[in-house]
Amino acid sequence: MEKKNVNPWKSQDPFGFSQAVEVTGGQRTIYCAEQASMSADGRPLHEGDMAAQLAQAMDNLESVLKEAECSLSDVVRLNYYTTNIDAFFGAFTAATTRLAAAGCQPASTLLGVARLAFPELMIEIEATAVK
Repeated sequence: MEKKNVNPWKSQDPFGFSQAVEVTGGQRTIYCAEQASMSADGRPLHEGDMAAQLAQAMDNLESVLKEAECSLSDVVRLNYYTTNIDAFFGAFTAATTRLAAAGCQPASTLLGVARLAFPELMIEIEATAVK
């Protein structure tokens, strides 16, 4: 499988995403449902702490990917849903550091929303991986 980031300009690079990712020769596509700051038994964690919620959501995403025999390096698209965009950007290094370490610069979208599945949640991440 080959991945090629498609970026006609560089303005997205400091934010760790690509305008598009071209994938050729992939054998499997994994569509990950929202991953949030939730415990294994389904309880919200880290109420009011965006950085901790984002880190936990990334931990949960990596657990799902590992179960699918994938890793962050296989992610080609990430959608972020947040109830507080300013807090998200203040804590975004909790995600970008991990993505960069994995060599992952996925196509991404950030959406501000009024509320998520549980009122304590501030961030949910949806991913697509190709292996």
